Amino acid sequence: MSPSTPPKVPKNPPPLPPGMDNPWYDYSPYPRRPRLAWPKNARVAFCVVMPVEYYELLPPENTVKDSRFVGEFGSYHPDYRTWTQREFGNRTTIFRVLDVLDRYQIRAGVPVNAMAAERYPFLIEQFRKRKYEFIGHGVSANRMLSSKMSEAEEKAEIATSLAAVEKAAGVRPKGWLGQEYGESQRTPQLLADAGLDYVLDWPNDDQPYAMKVGRKFVSMPNQPEWDDVQQLWLRRINTTRYPDLVADAFELLHHEGGQVFSLSIHPWLMGMAHRIKYLDEALRRIERFGNVWHATPGEIAEHYAKTMM
Repeated sequence: MSPSTPPKVPKNPPPLPPGMDNPWYDYSPYPRRPRLAWPKNARVAFCVVMPVEYYELLPPENTVKDSRFVGEFGSYHPDYRTWTQREFGNRTTIFRVLDVLDRYQIRAGVPVNAMAAERYPFLIEQFRKRKYEFIGHGVSANRMLSSKMSEAEEKAEIATSLAAVEKAAGVRPKGWLGQEYGESQRTPQLLADAGLDYVLDWPNDDQPYAMKVGRKFVSMPNQPEWDDVQQLWLRRINTTRYPDLVADAFELLHHEGGQVFSLSIHPWLMGMAHRIKYLDEALRRIERFGNVWHATPGEIAEHYAKTMM
């Protein structure tokens, strides 16, 4: 076929369900769903997701990373400024975040990439003491799962990530957060085949839902709109607005009932000296609401799988 020849389109392509362009879940308009019931009749389930990542100085040339994360002079390597800024989180600012989470008795879900799991045993022990949940998170902050990988390469990346966390933490993750939400078309099935029970990569709902992978497997809400890096680093929203954005979103979901509020916090960013007070303020405003189920992402996914699937 020459470059100018258009691809052949089947005469009778199989129809897709309304609103769908992938096979992993059914279209489900919100008004037609039963209201989800949380433990103790809570109006909303609330979890914190705190990624702990290692950023490679010299990532392999064929890897895919989020192109928005570049230094002032472009995507050059080694980028010591960016590397040390991420390292700042793992050696300094994370302890400010832990102090704030302790203040509100929050047990976070911690996506840990393989290289971070190997390099930071002190942090792993801090999470174990607090009974945080460990979540698979790829190999490094520079390596996204993508369709550029072969199936064998993607399987190996997932296996490497899970094995590293299990070795470091003594527990095998039940959930997965792809680096920068990265996936290929086959990722949900590969995650389920690897023994995982839920994924945080699909921000298309405020409730969990079932993915069709041949067994119980849950997509958990994880909105990038409330992610500190998306808000403050990439979109350049003023940090002083952070508590309002977080609290406003939480208030509406609490009002609607049966929803999930998942708050992503990156210690290298939110733990900075001029930002940490705004995290404290946001959590203080959330604390004022009654009837909230504080849980880890895995606990919410497990409850949904047991009661709704």
